[in-house]
Amino acid sequence: MRRMGIMIFLWLAGWIAAASTPNLIVILTDDHGYADVGFNGCNDIPTPHIDSIAENGVRFTNGYVSFPVCGPSRAGLLTGRYQDRFGFTTNPSVDPGNPVAGLPQSEENMAEVLSKVGYKSAIIGKWHMGSHPIHHPLNRGFDYFYGFLTGGHNYYPDQLTLNDLSEVTRRWQWYRTRIMENHERVDTDDYLTDELSDAAVRFIEEQDSGEQPFFVYLAYNAPHTPLQATEKYLSRFPDIQDENRRTYAAMVSAVDDGVGRVLATLRKKGLEENTLVFFLSDNGGASNNSSENGELRGVKSDLFEGGIRVPFAMQWRGTVPSGMDYEEPIISLDIMGTIAELTGVEIAKERPLDGINLIPFLTGKAEGAPHDRLFWRKWEQQAMAIRAGDSKLVSNGQRKQKRPNLYDLNTDLGEQNNLRAMSPEKVSQLQQEWDEWNSQLKPCIFPNLREDKWWEK
Repeated sequence: MRRMGIMIFLWLAGWIAAASTPNLIVILTDDHGYADVGFNGCNDIPTPHIDSIAENGVRFTNGYVSFPVCGPSRAGLLTGRYQDRFGFTTNPSVDPGNPVAGLPQSEENMAEVLSKVGYKSAIIGKWHMGSHPIHHPLNRGFDYFYGFLTGGHNYYPDQLTLNDLSEVTRRWQWYRTRIMENHERVDTDDYLTDELSDAAVRFIEEQDSGEQPFFVYLAYNAPHTPLQATEKYLSRFPDIQDENRRTYAAMVSAVDDGVGRVLATLRKKGLEENTLVFFLSDNGGASNNSSENGELRGVKSDLFEGGIRVPFAMQWRGTVPSGMDYEEPIISLDIMGTIAELTGVEIAKERPLDGINLIPFLTGKAEGAPHDRLFWRKWEQQAMAIRAGDSKLVSNGQRKQKRPNLYDLNTDLGEQNNLRAMSPEKVSQLQQEWDEWNSQLKPCIFPNLREDKWWEK
């Protein structure tokens, strides 16, 4: 009886804490160029709804992700920890028979953490955290799933013909699997980006305002290849002559429409002032989808700025000032750091977060920079980067570059002027700091997506 009383007390304490904490919506695009949103100066692709997040809140001009490729970047975002701490160093195999190929069971993702304080969580779109049943979102803290388990997908409903991953016979064929709703395969009849937006709106509409806080992870696969768009969106860009760029623009425009519908649903339900909304891309624009990273050097997969600095904005109406440009470096890991501190949820001591709470820095209650150092590693390519203030030491892979270069991002955003020879002490210091951080990390724990032919086994 005493044990039952303690359990009820703990549940009530969690419910009371949750009732006073904000909802969280994380909108993630895929391979979206840094310069391909209006709030970063895009001229040929209007993104008014995405831009409104920055206008109603904060544009992070130095907003980073923890890896320049989809899977590891998402693992870092969802856990608030550098993904190399638990060996998620590359895109994992999508082998549905391999329980290791995914987010380790030893790690807690955002939904698992927030469930402890009463949140109801949904993932809409791309999972990419493992295809084995133990990694299914409903087995990893989420209450609702609408999307696909793998790292990419076709957009047209008539191309979604496979009933399950068991029908895959060659690489990338998983792009043709039918969409999943929870554990069931469902038929769709609309453009995939619109389907995902519909699902996100439905979930928000179903939540009881003010009763139970919710978390929506709206993980679009647009504008990742294949470049596919419907005439509804293509017709908006008659002046873009390059066919690939026109299709890319249409894909981004579809996302923007969806973002607008999500934000409108929050307004309709009176939830704007009790909901944090983050928008970002999982990595920089890719070389194969006609995206633009502006003056940044490099693309997806690079540790130059074009691979890791992304369009990044957030709003929390009534709490965070509107129209702010925040210049200090922040990272996607900070989303988990922010919501964890706001909810007061206990984080396991053996898994301390690398992300921090951004809100005090945005409201002026905390001074200085959120991070003294930010780190990156590509284990397979022996590539590294560290940013300290405006100084960045980077080696984009030993095959191309044996010694890291030093850049001053304040004066050389395009990373063209190597200062290594002029500042050997700075190079040595940053290399030593990176080496110390690297000593805490693990090698890859699962087969690489591009190397594993699991369907032949």
